[in-house]
Amino acid sequence: ILLGRSALREPAQIEGELDRHWDRLHQGLGYYKPPSSSSAGKVKEKKNVAQPLKDFGFRISKLLNLDEQQSVQLLQCYLQEDYRGTRDSLKVVLTDERQSQGLLLKIADYYYEERMCLLRCVLLLLTYFQDERHPYRTEYSNCVNKLEKDLVSSYQSQFENLFKAEAPTWETHGNLMTERQVSRWFMQCLREQSLLLEIIFLYYAYFEMSPSDLLNFTKMFKEQGFGLRQTNRHLVDKNMDALVDRIGYLSSLILVEGMDIDFLHKCALEDCPEQHQFSGAPDMDQLLLTFGDIPHHGPVLLSWVLLRHTLRPDESNPVMRRIGNTALQLGVFQYLSSMLKGLGVSGNNCTASTAKMCIYGLLSFVITSFEEESLQGSHLIDAACEVLSAPSLAEVFWEMPNRGLGMILDSAAGMFPHKIGPLLQLLTALVSNKLTVKKVYNFLDKMSFYTQVYKHKPIDIISKDDETLWRRQAPKLLYPLGSGQANLWMPQGVLGQVMIAGEQGYMVRWDYSYSAWTLFTCEVEMLLHVVSTADVLAHCARAKPILDLVHKIISTDWTVSDCLLPLTSRIYMLLQRLTSVINPPVDVIASCVNCLSVLAARMPGKVWSSLHHTGFLPFASNPLTNMAQCVSAEGMKAGNYGNLLVQIEQPRGEYAVTIAFLRLITTLVKGQLGNTQSKGLIPCVLLVLKEMLPTYHKWRYNTNGVRERIGCYILELIHAILNLSPEGENQGSTPTLQSLCIYSLANTEAGQAVVNIMAVGVDTIDVVLAAQPSSCGSEGPGQILIQTVKLAFSVTNNVIRLKPPSDAVSPLEQALTQHGGHGSNLVVVLAKYIYHKHDPALPRLAIQLLKRLATEFLVGEWSCLHVVLELIDSKQQGKYWCPPLLHRAALAFLLALWQDRRDSAISVLRTKERFWENLTTPLFGTLTPPSDTTEPCVLEACAFVMKIIGLEIYYVVSGSLEQSLKDGLQKFSNARRYDYWSQYVKSLVCHVAETEEEGICCFPETQMLISAWRMLLILSTTHADVMHLTEDSTKLKLFMDVLDGTKAALTTPTSVPCLRLGSMMATLLLILLKPWRRCLGSSAPDILSPLALILESVLQADQQMMERTKAKIFSALISVLQIQGLNGGDISQLPQLLLSVCETVKDEALALIDNTRHMSQTGDLLEQEDSMETDCPCGLQKDQRDGVCVLALHLTKELCRSDEDGEHWVLVMRKVPVLPSVLSAVEISLRCKHNLFFTEAALHLLLTLARTPQVHTRGGVINVSSNGTSQSFSRKSQDSACWPGVYRLCMSLMESLLKTLRYNFINEALDFVGVHQERILQCLNAVRTVQSLSCLDEADHTVGFLLQLSSFCKEWQFHLPNLLRDVQINLCYLCQTCTYLLHSKKMLHHYLQSKNGEALPAGTRTQRPPQTLNKDAAATASSSGGEREEAEQKALLAVQCSLLKILSKTLATLQHFTPDCCQILLDQCMDLAEYRTLFVLSFTTPAFDPDVAPSFGTLLATINVALGTLSEMEKRKEPASLSIASSLLMFTMENCFYVLISQAVRCLKDPAILPRDKQRLKQELSSELSTLLSSLSRHFRRGSPSSPASGMLPSLQSKPSTPGSKASHEGQEPIIQLVQAFVRLVQR
Repeated sequence: ILLGRSALREPAQIEGELDRHWDRLHQGLGYYKPPSSSSAGKVKEKKNVAQPLKDFGFRISKLLNLDEQQSVQLLQCYLQEDYRGTRDSLKVVLTDERQSQGLLLKIADYYYEERMCLLRCVLLLLTYFQDERHPYRTEYSNCVNKLEKDLVSSYQSQFENLFKAEAPTWETHGNLMTERQVSRWFMQCLREQSLLLEIIFLYYAYFEMSPSDLLNFTKMFKEQGFGLRQTNRHLVDKNMDALVDRIGYLSSLILVEGMDIDFLHKCALEDCPEQHQFSGAPDMDQLLLTFGDIPHHGPVLLSWVLLRHTLRPDESNPVMRRIGNTALQLGVFQYLSSMLKGLGVSGNNCTASTAKMCIYGLLSFVITSFEEESLQGSHLIDAACEVLSAPSLAEVFWEMPNRGLGMILDSAAGMFPHKIGPLLQLLTALVSNKLTVKKVYNFLDKMSFYTQVYKHKPIDIISKDDETLWRRQAPKLLYPLGSGQANLWMPQGVLGQVMIAGEQGYMVRWDYSYSAWTLFTCEVEMLLHVVSTADVLAHCARAKPILDLVHKIISTDWTVSDCLLPLTSRIYMLLQRLTSVINPPVDVIASCVNCLSVLAARMPGKVWSSLHHTGFLPFASNPLTNMAQCVSAEGMKAGNYGNLLVQIEQPRGEYAVTIAFLRLITTLVKGQLGNTQSKGLIPCVLLVLKEMLPTYHKWRYNTNGVRERIGCYILELIHAILNLSPEGENQGSTPTLQSLCIYSLANTEAGQAVVNIMAVGVDTIDVVLAAQPSSCGSEGPGQILIQTVKLAFSVTNNVIRLKPPSDAVSPLEQALTQHGGHGSNLVVVLAKYIYHKHDPALPRLAIQLLKRLATEFLVGEWSCLHVVLELIDSKQQGKYWCPPLLHRAALAFLLALWQDRRDSAISVLRTKERFWENLTTPLFGTLTPPSDTTEPCVLEACAFVMKIIGLEIYYVVSGSLEQSLKDGLQKFSNARRYDYWSQYVKSLVCHVAETEEEGICCFPETQMLISAWRMLLILSTTHADVMHLTEDSTKLKLFMDVLDGTKAALTTPTSVPCLRLGSMMATLLLILLKPWRRCLGSSAPDILSPLALILESVLQADQQMMERTKAKIFSALISVLQIQGLNGGDISQLPQLLLSVCETVKDEALALIDNTRHMSQTGDLLEQEDSMETDCPCGLQKDQRDGVCVLALHLTKELCRSDEDGEHWVLVMRKVPVLPSVLSAVEISLRCKHNLFFTEAALHLLLTLARTPQVHTRGGVINVSSNGTSQSFSRKSQDSACWPGVYRLCMSLMESLLKTLRYNFINEALDFVGVHQERILQCLNAVRTVQSLSCLDEADHTVGFLLQLSSFCKEWQFHLPNLLRDVQINLCYLCQTCTYLLHSKKMLHHYLQSKNGEALPAGTRTQRPPQTLNKDAAATASSSGGEREEAEQKALLAVQCSLLKILSKTLATLQHFTPDCCQILLDQCMDLAEYRTLFVLSFTTPAFDPDVAPSFGTLLATINVALGTLSEMEKRKEPASLSIASSLLMFTMENCFYVLISQAVRCLKDPAILPRDKQRLKQELSSELSTLLSSLSRHFRRGSPSSPASGMLPSLQSKPSTPGSKASHEGQEPIIQLVQAFVRLVQR
């Protein structure tokens, strides 16, 4: 639960579990109590526990010395969680003595693991309770706060009890307590001690230790010898040494952490030692003077010296010196290195990370406080490197490289390059990420000292008398490589500080700047020169740290590799020369190969071609021609690596080169060389398969864990080869890597080796996991073993899957399926992996292998599948007659396999020869007519076949279908079987309709066949190519048959079966209409006639039974009318259809009114929150999107649209009171905010009617103005039905009616605008904050309506003067907002991303067309980046177009609020007070700040933006889909010029404006407009389109230019004439 792997994931659930078990965590191991008579009595009294379980509980209690009640609970938990048998087998186990003893020992292991898990829970809480990134940090923190109080004292006493516990004996614990069990008990005792100390250590990493606690812990650990003086130390064997060491390490760390050296260092730096908690500490000098006999004392003594030296520097100096010397004599720094290695790799291991942090503080303070010469230099650097291997500490180091450990780095740099190892060892540890790589690279690139040692003073040196300073007289070549090589020259005049001088020689530090990377190249080159001399070992010792650093750097940051090319390019020659000497330096060779592995991951081809010529890898001396030659290894040479393995590594038991070799080959295989260089790699892989895999477990090993690691690497290589893509593999006779691996594993001892790895078994893995320390992390021996077994499973799976089909069973398959003696069946061992708990992939892989084995041996001679295949075999029918019922049963069985997706059986069947041919045989027969059918099961058999084919096509990618099935489908099409079955299904439906009164004898079979046929036809709409149903004539024939069948079933329906068939056929009809609309276009009138008849019949039938069918017929009619509308032509059934549908609409609307009123009275209607944001989910609606009422309204709309001149609908609506009932229903729905889909559909209908000329006959049709529906609208995405959408429709309707009815509708329009004024103003303002398309769409509708209303300015001014003023102001601000957003594309893009999620506004998110489940999306993955960018561009363009439409309508509206240009220019007596000043006298660019008022600058910027967009479009010449309509831009500019000129003249004539302001206005406009005019003139000369509304301008129209003639002269363009006239006016 705490690891987050259970079903409980919510923080509240985690907190609940912690609260429930808090007391158990607090008690720790104290939770488990010893046996007692009272507990035994309570167990005996329990009625709900069976007596055998009670008896067994007492045996558990005796063996484990555990409370009787807890023993029974333990047994129950074990049976529930870990027992691997059944209830019946348990009864046998409990009565059988031998088996019950085995169960007892398993429960003992379970009990030990339970105790460990209890402590691990506490450790986990302490690890993450302050980690801000952890999802349960708060819950863990609360729990730790409760535990904290006396946790340490409790756990300390448990630790002491474990330490002092007497070992169990057979007298006290029963005869099962053998020596082996005692050893197991003691191992558990050590594990628990270690874990308790780990918890205490982590506790003190967060909480302060008091002085008294420090004294108590010190005394306790001394008494126990830091884990070495165990009460039962006679039981310690070599397997326990690591645990005993770990107890010592943690004891030492607890004392060091308790002294809080980090805070001590801080106090020393800030000169406030009194702040440290130990400033008044107890005197432990005498106690610590007794320390010094074991290495664990070293860090404690060193820490105490620092503490006393800092807090009381004047006291007991001799004592401190003595304690410090003792610490150094114990090899404290060497001990710290061993300790940190022993605690494991940091990463997820919190204990190791915390330990490194603790020791980092200690080392930093030691180096700061004491002279480095007095410390152990090389061991100090080793310890520092172990500490810095924690990535976080490497980063901390670089933040302050001159303090603490940085002083070691300076010291090591001062000895460079005389001593090359220390500096490079430190720098290698300091590489942790790309940032630190750059720091290390730059550090080495800019070295300023060069330290050399001389035995005698050189002759070319001048020195001072005291020999402290040398000066070089001549330039010096530092490496004797010759001038042609990379080299370093020390120039003349360089000064050198003599560090050491005497008889032994001189050490000189030259003040010389150079790049250490050049020096490294020289070192490697030097090693190449001396490789065959006696100096080779000394030079190898200098080259290895260089290679290790290069490996670490390029592993961490590949981008630096180019700079290291002089080094990496020499590795190949180094490898060639070093591997061919008599005693090759194995460690340097391993470093070389490790570097090449990293390089191979990025450029495998280059590494392979260079490595190929070194002789390092195995190779073939003869061309490879066949598998036999390969497997026999004829002509294969082991190469230098093979010789090195046999002659050096195996005798020594050290395998650094082998591990590097396996990594290198795996990397090369993964880097596509597995396909392109298959022949070259075969010798390498064959060496692994033949010489390594079968025998590696028998080799000599010096170090634990190496054998398992080599096994894992071998299997990783084979796994990579088996996963190579087959496309790249050569299909000739020469073996490929993959075929070689498959053959070797299937037929040689390599396969047996893999089987042996899988046969390890789940119990062995559990034992290994139990033996390792709790915090090994992902690198422990248990985890490596699990990974190796997983790889073995995967490899075996792939070998069986990929091996070529063969009659003979391979040795590998025999080994996997053989039954061993004494019940040692391998299949049982593999099956038991389902009980493995640590890695969920392992049970899954085991089950996969068992499933594959079961499949391989599935179709035996006596298997049921074999029998079924024989029953459906058409060729066997001559030998015997298969009764139809038996044939149907066989097909029913096959269908069950396909429906349940029994993949193993299906995969065997579908590839069987002639399976698809035999299966489809029934579909090619000729059935007796429906009236003569005597064997209804034949219909079922055909239905089963159709369903199997349908499921196969649906689930399998079309390209992967079996060829025999494809051939069968082609044959089905060629034989005109689609026509046959379509006709037959139609005749079946007609037969059912005709004989319904007589009773239908075989209705279930008929329904099943029709359902299967329907499934095939629906599949054909998406898989037409596979099913070969592509001819339009065939589709039309099939559709008309479906239509005829639907008509037969629904025109005279009386029985339920008949109606059910009719509903099924209607569904099919509706589904086929959309995908087949292209081939149905010309036949729309022929489809309409039967549909009209069906509708008539359906409307007269029982309404409750017909509800869904009616909706389907309505939908079908809508689709057909849309098809008809595209093709044109009259509809003869229009009057009758309109009448029928209007009757339905009226009835449904009245029913809806009653229903809504009833619900409003009962309080079932819910209000929705108001919000301007988008995408809030809509509440559930009672009316259905596809309900009869809504669809009838949509159908009415389509019929009215088809009735272009309106003569029919006017007559029908006079006859049927449909509009009053619809309007009443709309009004009540709007008031209640209910029936969303109905309201939307009704408004669409009204909008369609409002646009026709006859609308005046129904004047004042709607009064939506009087209810305040807009007050609670919330926004949503455009494509889903929503109340804001309804509001937008209302706005469109008002606009349309006002445009059509003019003065007849002005009162209603003003009522509407008055009621919705808050929403209207809010909407105009919202464009600034919400740029979703739904918000912009509403603004567009709103401005469109205001544009129509602005024509009635005087009426508006009279009725709503304040609102008019508010609207005018808001429109000016809207103009400013749109201009700003259109001008700042980046800003707009940013807003879209922040508001709508990565630049895709609501309603425009790109969607792939729906695909069937099996479609492979990989083909589209490569282009997804480009698609994403294009989608973002389209989304941005959509928003820009919306903004431009709003802007153009806004300016057109403002034109009505400003004086007429001609009138204000010519009429001197015009009343200026009638028109307000809309724009202030300022010329700044428009801002996004609502406090900045719109000005003349806004209008000029609008013209500039439009003109700029026009120019951009001309330059880019984008397709129409990606550009804005240029006519819209022209319309915007013209309106803007008009408003600008009108407002400017209004200001110039206004006596209230000061003359200087008028003068400034003239100057600015004269300048700006002249510039704009020249740009506009250039634009018109290029021949741009004029605005669609250019006729609105008062100037003369230019004559249209004839085709082919040049564009008219710019002087003739009306807009330019107007602007020029105005410019002349202001320039006077």
